[in-house]
Amino acid sequence: MPTETGPHLELDIAHVLFVDVVGYSKLLIDEQRTLLDELNHIIRSTAEFRKAEAEEKLIRLPTGDGMALVFFNTPEAPVRCALEISTALSAQSRLKLRMGINTGPISGMVDVNDRSNIAGVGINMAKRVMDCGDAGHILLSKRTADDLAQNSYWRAYLHELGPCEVKHGAIVDLVNFYNATIGNPGVPQQLRQKQRTRMRSRRFRLAYALLAIIAIGAAVTATLFFRRESTGALDKSIAVLPFINLSTSQENDYFAGGIQDDVLTNLAKLGDLKVISRTSVAKYKETQMSAREIGKELGVGAVLEGSVRRVGNHVRVNAQLIDTRNEAHIWAENYDRDLTDVFAIQSDLALQIASALRTNLSPDQRARLQKRPTENPEAYLTYLQAQNAVSKGVRSAEELESIAQLYDKAIQLDPSFALALAQLSYISGTIYQATGEPAVLARARTTASEALRLQPNLPEAHLALAYVY
Repeated sequence: MPTETGPHLELDIAHVLFVDVVGYSKLLIDEQRTLLDELNHIIRSTAEFRKAEAEEKLIRLPTGDGMALVFFNTPEAPVRCALEISTALSAQSRLKLRMGINTGPISGMVDVNDRSNIAGVGINMAKRVMDCGDAGHILLSKRTADDLAQNSYWRAYLHELGPCEVKHGAIVDLVNFYNATIGNPGVPQQLRQKQRTRMRSRRFRLAYALLAIIAIGAAVTATLFFRRESTGALDKSIAVLPFINLSTSQENDYFAGGIQDDVLTNLAKLGDLKVISRTSVAKYKETQMSAREIGKELGVGAVLEGSVRRVGNHVRVNAQLIDTRNEAHIWAENYDRDLTDVFAIQSDLALQIASALRTNLSPDQRARLQKRPTENPEAYLTYLQAQNAVSKGVRSAEELESIAQLYDKAIQLDPSFALALAQLSYISGTIYQATGEPAVLARARTTASEALRLQPNLPEAHLALAYVY
């Protein structure tokens, strides 16, 4: 006779972040342990993890190849934690993660080892959501995304993917969480496969009905198809590939990387243009793959290739925009300028690309693209050196402090350099997590506030302020 448990079952609403190490099962045992140690260090270092743990609003569940973090405070907690984790991962790290987030009911239980545990659809669905993703993806259930959408700050990160069939035939509506620097903007492989399967099935069902029409109009259809292939409207999506450093000194790698990063950031400010993150394109540096292959892999309609040569205070930048459907050149330009005009190059690149992809620019967007982050070239070069060091990945507080000193030097050269202030705030917040020094936290908060005072609409300043409070 079944036991009646309903009246004694206590339900809680939890906000669950499921984290999985991609390719874990293919690794050797010592490699698995190394990556899990790195993952544990990164997660424990996040401000959101520490805050929830201090408030006793967090339960950690090891899963073998990752972990589940169950938050009992707000729906934003697992999202902010996922953001911090993604930011901490460097392009060179072997640690490749996929993450899934869901809000739902859970309840306490006792497992087979007589230990307290939790279970419920809230956790199960977070895992199902995560299972749909590839490396770099931060996927949300529709319920979680709807909650986040109530705050206008998060809306730019939310991109609907639609339904995905998961274990036991269940259907979950997915939302991809990303921007120009965080997450994976590509459609998950699992969804692409199912879309292709549905398309093949639909074509098969229509085949008999269309057979006569196709036989009669094959020549016309082919003509129209190839005309559309060559002249149709471009998909408004782009990958800005790493710019090649043609300077005689390899020390100028940071400068080429900075040009690429700033062009990418400028394009990401355009709301109707999908821009692949720098982390996702880093692997294509010096690649032998064709533009068509890269476009297919990233799911973009165009790629921007470029090279940079710097000799003293003179800069030469070559750039070409390529249609990934047929590898045709959409637009190309050469720039020969003094170093003081490098910002004009970046702004012009973004404006020309937007025009080539037929992106509508509002007066405000055009003004933002043309705004210079600093009028001091030396401050900008110092800032690029700091950004380059961050992109390589750092682990120790000493390395972080040396980067902070570069940002500080840029600020000394131009005290109104709001972007450098915001980045100094963020790096100081990371140092504080490692050292716990009150003076470092004070610096983080002061510089974030100053960046916002100088440039109230600067996204990096808002992110830094949220990170250090």
